[in-house]
Amino acid sequence: MSATATHNEAVTRTVDVDGTPFAYREVGASTGTPLVLLHHFTAVLDDWDPAVVDGLAAARRVVLVDLRGVGASGGTTPDSVEAMAADAVAFIEALGLTTVDLLGFSLGGMVAQEIVQRRPDLVRRVVLAGTSPAGDAGPANTFTVLQNAIQNATAEGKHPKHFLFFSPTPTSQAAADAFLGRLEQRTQDRDTEVTNETIGAQVTALAKWEKSSSSAGLADVHRPVLVVNGDDDTMIPTISSFHLAHQLPDAELSIYPDSGHGALFQHHDLFVQQVLGFLRD
Repeated sequence: MSATATHNEAVTRTVDVDGTPFAYREVGASTGTPLVLLHHFTAVLDDWDPAVVDGLAAARRVVLVDLRGVGASGGTTPDSVEAMAADAVAFIEALGLTTVDLLGFSLGGMVAQEIVQRRPDLVRRVVLAGTSPAGDAGPANTFTVLQNAIQNATAEGKHPKHFLFFSPTPTSQAAADAFLGRLEQRTQDRDTEVTNETIGAQVTALAKWEKSSSSAGLADVHRPVLVVNGDDDTMIPTISSFHLAHQLPDAELSIYPDSGHGALFQHHDLFVQQVLGFLRD
């Protein structure tokens, strides 16, 4: 299947995954190892930054997906990272893909960790952004951080992502404005917002992840991994990125300055350059 030129033009398709339709989009080349993007807590397809998607798609086949119960996908969102990973594997196989690269952001990075541990035969390389290994402190507090951001955003007339994804500095806040503007560029065929049921399931999954011991398996992940974060992540503490890179046998760590959870969006040009270089090696 050929993909379209840009994220904002990509058609939302569905594929049957064990009787449930999963919504997805493809951007970029139709050949080469596909790069599957797994998004963050409360996110749908439209929450991916077009600057990141299109930058990556200039050289790669990029596949974006709503997992079970998320956005336009059918079914009920599971309440564990392990079940989400099983759904992601089923989706990859439903597309007929035998080898993929993974880019997981935040909750999606946790899902990617599970996939590479469960099915290393499917995975060539992995990029983990703004995420943590199982057992690290932080994920269980995500909903509280979200609620506080919503309160602050309401009080200041801003979007919650100003507080969730970006540092309070003028430079980072200006990057937030630019990022939010890019998210609004797609005007047709927009995705469905997440439901309260999905948010509740994801909150439970994040809390379980913090108590999980599955990170013990990271020592056996013999795939190259690029770990990325901002230097001031208030959602998933930046120190978790150091812990994650330390536990992986073949990991590179990149910490971006003056940025938070959404460092990959604030520093999108650098992020795309680093990811494409990493995937080429």
